[in-house]
Amino acid sequence: MSKILIIDDERSIRRALREILEFENFEVHEAENGKEGWEKIQSTTYDIIFCDIKMPLMDGMEVLDEIQKAKIDVPVIMISGHGNIETAVDAIKKGAFDFIEKPLDLNRILVTIRNAKDRLFLVEETKSLKSTVKKFKGSSIIGETEGIVKIKEMIEKVAPSDARVLITGGNGTGKELVARSLHDNSNRRKMAFVEVNCAAIPSELIESELFGHEKGAFTSAIKDKKGKFELASGGTLFLDEIGDMSASAQAKVLRALQENVIQRVGGERDIKVDCRVVAATNKDLRKEIEEGRFREDLFHRLAVILIHVPSLNDRKDDIPLLAEHFLTMVCAEHGVGRKSFLDSALNQLKVTDWTGNIRELRNIIERLVILCGQEISGDDVKMFANPKA
Repeated sequence: MSKILIIDDERSIRRALREILEFENFEVHEAENGKEGWEKIQSTTYDIIFCDIKMPLMDGMEVLDEIQKAKIDVPVIMISGHGNIETAVDAIKKGAFDFIEKPLDLNRILVTIRNAKDRLFLVEETKSLKSTVKKFKGSSIIGETEGIVKIKEMIEKVAPSDARVLITGGNGTGKELVARSLHDNSNRRKMAFVEVNCAAIPSELIESELFGHEKGAFTSAIKDKKGKFELASGGTLFLDEIGDMSASAQAKVLRALQENVIQRVGGERDIKVDCRVVAATNKDLRKEIEEGRFREDLFHRLAVILIHVPSLNDRKDDIPLLAEHFLTMVCAEHGVGRKSFLDSALNQLKVTDWTGNIRELRNIIERLVILCGQEISGDDVKMFANPKA
């Protein structure tokens, strides 16, 4: 449910706007002057703000200035009964999303809100795309060995459904790439792909990260925060290294999967969510279940479809394709001319023991690009890749 703040010193305006917005299923907060409004903005996350210009204590333009200084990314719709073209232009120049004159027109309000929500979606999508391009520039599932072909076929079959998928495999094998491919080939591809690395978040913070928290839920909770389940609603939530999740978080994730509702930390209100959950782990979850560290009921909820990503040592015939792919990518990233592998280099890469899997291969290719000449030889690989044979 989108949260809207109305800042206006006229009670009748606040009441009229509230009735309109609540009828459209928005959660509405009010402030009767700019000072109170700015305090609310600092403590609560809003999706849209309506702000009057002429107010006591702190006028609307001052509130807008403070929002811009604090770099709070929220559409601010300025409203005024004393407006003119110059005022409107000044407000837009200062960063307002739109300017509406009083008396307020219902249709204009609803159209402006719709446009503001569209803009928010585009901003989030752009951030997600930039992050994806930065992390996965030129990436795809590279390989022609039997195991990789089977994974590609499985993605093609499973992606269009909303079935939950559990991806297994060692560190650096490309589990996240499989998860992204599932999302990119699904009906949810236009919505967000949200990733949570369960192993990287302290156990005491994982619930807040997943489910969000209410203001005051704990000492540092100075404002409401949406969790990853809410942010991924409509899209895909990728729970990486789920085998490292705490027992209490496992119980809450199970409820979210069963009922499609969550509760923020410190909150009592149920929030409906609609996200496809894809999980990944490098652990043997059946063994974790036997030893009491992972819930069996959660395992069965997550493992509707199982995809195992083979280690690089089990798909060495793909190494020449992967090496050429990473060579092109790394040369472009470092702004150097295209280098090349001699056959001896590719052969040497194939006899290397890749304990770090594809991640290690990519790092070695980068090392070779930086330290070697135009043609990379087998001796270069021996020197820098620490081969087993």
